Amino acid sequence: MTGRATAKPVPIDLTRHTELIAGAREFLRVWASEDGPVTCFVNPVSIGPDPAAFGLAMVDCIRHAAAAYARAVDIPEKAALARIWQGLDAERAAPTTDAVEATPPVAAKRGDPIVSLVPKQDPRR
Repeated sequence: MTGRATAKPVPIDLTRHTELIAGAREFLRVWASEDGPVTCFVNPVSIGPDPAAFGLAMVDCIRHAAAAYARAVDIPEKAALARIWQGLDAERAAPTTDAVEATPPVAAKRGDPIVSLVPKQDPRR
């Protein structure tokens, strides 16, 4: 990952979007380490039992990300979307990290559906 990262999560301020997300349920949180792996927390209960719903949500997210990149770095949205798809295809073809469940699961309670996936640590580090 490139860009400016911090040692702790910095929440995205959603106060201006309260009405937009009213009644919605969070199903994903993602953090990126500078020049390193991504850590994800997924709650599939929020989007339903069919994993295809997660796929649909990810495509929506990718399209929103293309719009955000277009505004943030002043490139055409179509170019941003094409570049995102290139990165996605590259990662699918040759994953850069193996995901493993966090041990112990973070804030896990009996029956907690949230799965935290963290990158497998390189034993050479």
